[in-house]
Amino acid sequence: MKSFRSAPPPRPVSFQMRLAVLFVLMAGSAIVLAGRAVQLQLVDHGFLAGQGDARFMRVMTTVAHRGSITDRFNEPLAVSTPVDSVWVNPRELAGNTEQLPKLARTLGVNRTQLVRRVSSNLDREFLYVARGLQPTESRKVRALGLDGVNLSREYRRYYPAGEVAGHILGFTNVDDVGQEGAELAFDHWLAGEDGAKRVIQDSRGRKVEDVESIRAVRPGRNLTLSIDLRIQYLAYRELKTAILANRARSGSVIVIDVQTGEVLAMVNQPAYNPNDREQLSPGAYRNRAATDLFEPGSSIKPFIVAAGLASGRYSADSTIDTNPGFVQVGATTFEDEHPMGVANLATILGKSSNVGMAKLALSLEPRQIWGTLNALGFGQVTASGFPGESAGLLSNYSHWRNITVATLSHGYAMSVTPLQLAQAYATLGSYGIRRPISLLRVEEAVVGERVLDESVCRSLVGMLESVVSLEGTAPLARIPGYRVSGKTGTAWKAQAGGYSRDRYMAVFGGVAPATQPRLAAVVVIDEPSAGKYYGGDVSAPVFAAVVGGALRLMAVPPDDVADANADALVSSRKMAQR
Repeated sequence: MKSFRSAPPPRPVSFQMRLAVLFVLMAGSAIVLAGRAVQLQLVDHGFLAGQGDARFMRVMTTVAHRGSITDRFNEPLAVSTPVDSVWVNPRELAGNTEQLPKLARTLGVNRTQLVRRVSSNLDREFLYVARGLQPTESRKVRALGLDGVNLSREYRRYYPAGEVAGHILGFTNVDDVGQEGAELAFDHWLAGEDGAKRVIQDSRGRKVEDVESIRAVRPGRNLTLSIDLRIQYLAYRELKTAILANRARSGSVIVIDVQTGEVLAMVNQPAYNPNDREQLSPGAYRNRAATDLFEPGSSIKPFIVAAGLASGRYSADSTIDTNPGFVQVGATTFEDEHPMGVANLATILGKSSNVGMAKLALSLEPRQIWGTLNALGFGQVTASGFPGESAGLLSNYSHWRNITVATLSHGYAMSVTPLQLAQAYATLGSYGIRRPISLLRVEEAVVGERVLDESVCRSLVGMLESVVSLEGTAPLARIPGYRVSGKTGTAWKAQAGGYSRDRYMAVFGGVAPATQPRLAAVVVIDEPSAGKYYGGDVSAPVFAAVVGGALRLMAVPPDDVADANADALVSSRKMAQR
């Protein structure tokens, strides 16, 4: 018997429709996904890659190391040390501000101010909250592990000599850019060029991988100044002692190498410490030696005599009749404290006769005086390049009257800076060769320009030795073992309506050794008020201490052995051997 299998029942129409719909949906989804994949991979690839890079790829700056500054013997004066700065991403911290109090406590800043600062910069992705942290401080911040809080490496300027060299060095700002002094004058040399590289970072801003170098970092170049830190410290110490002892308002000392024009020391009081940013006020960091003007008083007299010698009308043996002890010029009377009668030029300089100087100056053509002073650098900036240096004031001779000439002959009606006056004495010490003032170490001496005849300068240097004799106005400027030539100045200070009779500027400028000058120095002390105010009493001792010590440090042979104190000579030899 043959068996037959029964046929399956037909599927309902509704099932077939559902199957067809499902197939269409799956095929449509596959097409959409494939289309989307094509769009993402081919059409929108560049845009998406850019968005990914924007979130995880950054351009990082590699901070350049600023060049160091040293003295002429490579003693460090300014160095940059690595430090960390703290920055935050305000957008990341927007919803997590409870972390800020921890950060504020660690940084030692006001919590409310930190929260306000971050919340008011939510549109930014980078905001500094602390700069120049010490290693111990940066380790504490790193240990917090806060999201959106990052550390970046920077450099902070440090000045090992502190306030001893503060005025000549100046300082940098928090971005290590020069703001004053040598830091500003030579910023183009000291500052390097920051580098840049592209890196991949994670969501916390941590570097994952270096992608490429965009620009190589170029470190700054080192700078060697003309300053001798030993002499700089000596000048700083002696000036500070004198300022305190004489209860003076301020003061400056400049020491110049006559043979090269290099500034070996430049100090001011009051001083400031460039390491302490709380002391950085204009009144503190102003370099008075290069910027402040004053009427030089009798310290200008040697250069008036130089004009007389250069004119040919006077010689080292010339005499001037100062009788009867005063001279009338217009409505003004100039007089000497003690009548000198007929005196030679050395005596007139040694005793600082105003009458003798006025008569000498009035006998010359104004153009001759102006020409000599102008050639010596008065009325113009030196070649030092120090920022903010003043040019002084020396009006043209065409505007002079007799009263101007007489007043000018003893240091009024003109203004100078201590640096200008020191350059003039250095020119005298180099026997008429005016060399550019240099704040940088000079490898070979600049030839310079002859502005005075050598015979004139030699005669004048010889005459100025009378100033430091026991009969002169500055015996306290004498240096055991060395002959000194110099001139005092005690000038009234100008005030509204005339000149003060109880406020003085005490000055001494000179060169040593007198037989073959090596150093020129000027000491200016403003408003001494402890009873002494003459340049010979206040400034001359500072000159002797600073220049005497400098000559011994430089091992300059004594030129006055016969009259030197034996103990002083022994000390000199010991210093020279160090």
